Amino acid sequence: MTEVVLGIDIAKDSFAVCLLSPGKSLCGSFANDAKGFAVLGRWLSKHKTGLVHACMEATGRYWEGLAFYLYQAGHPVSVVNPARIHSYAKSQLSRNKTDALDAELIARFCQREEPSLWTPPPQEVRELQAMTRHLDALLANHTQESNRLQSGLPSAAVKRLIEEHLAFLDAQITALKQRIETHIDSHPALKDKRDLLSTIKGIGDATAARLLGDNIQSFSSAKALAAYAGLSPRLDQSGTSVHRQARLSKTGSGSLRRALYWPAITAMRFNPIIRSLCQRLRERGKPEMVIIAAAMRKLLCLALGVLKSGVPFQADYAPAPSPA
Repeated sequence: MTEVVLGIDIAKDSFAVCLLSPGKSLCGSFANDAKGFAVLGRWLSKHKTGLVHACMEATGRYWEGLAFYLYQAGHPVSVVNPARIHSYAKSQLSRNKTDALDAELIARFCQREEPSLWTPPPQEVRELQAMTRHLDALLANHTQESNRLQSGLPSAAVKRLIEEHLAFLDAQITALKQRIETHIDSHPALKDKRDLLSTIKGIGDATAARLLGDNIQSFSSAKALAAYAGLSPRLDQSGTSVHRQARLSKTGSGSLRRALYWPAITAMRFNPIIRSLCQRLRERGKPEMVIIAAAMRKLLCLALGVLKSGVPFQADYAPAPSPA
């Protein structure tokens, strides 16, 4: 068990902490900004904690600044899926909910489970992630405005405003796509990885940029990456009476799943490995959405494989026979 842990319940403007050490439990609340981080640092020094194992939930992007601050200060940091904390709270029969109590719950979870440590991605990856996320937002906004325009507006003035907004969004999207391409080309490590990913049928430059922005290359295994993307199967079986059909857990990055959907559709036609997988599943009578999900997962695993090996994708690759 970790000796000294710091549970953090984080929100947009503030965060609550609970410091647990042998025979001691301290709580506090701080602003979620650079000044608040500095105050937390002095608070930890005041209580002579030394290094603490800090644990927080991956809530939106509110956690990132504090996680970087603590990591740079030398503290071990864990960033966990909120679903894990929610499940732990249920296991502890937690009935009350305040920021302070949530921080204590996260601290006790950290003590008990000792979650894996978080390491920040390199600066160029963080920059790429910010750009790909903003591109997602622009594309979503463009879709919303397009739908409004096609709905049959009674006002010519409003229609003209929407058309102007769409033209603005088109320009922003084009410029950002070019900036993403330039950013990758200017960093040899990212460029090499992009080129590797682009050898996989179904993954183009845009999808490659998104995968690199999500830092999939940092995952240690395909299983862990599939779980992060919410592409792991979820079983619901018990005895002889409960035998529901397996479905996706969806406990993970919804944006990554969305980014993989159309590439997987393309790969089902043109990538021989994924096409073969889908054919086998159809022969077993699997529903089409199950097949698409399997294609998404396989595509993600292939992507991690070429990044880890540094070898371009080969559809006819076969491992060398073992020596006799």
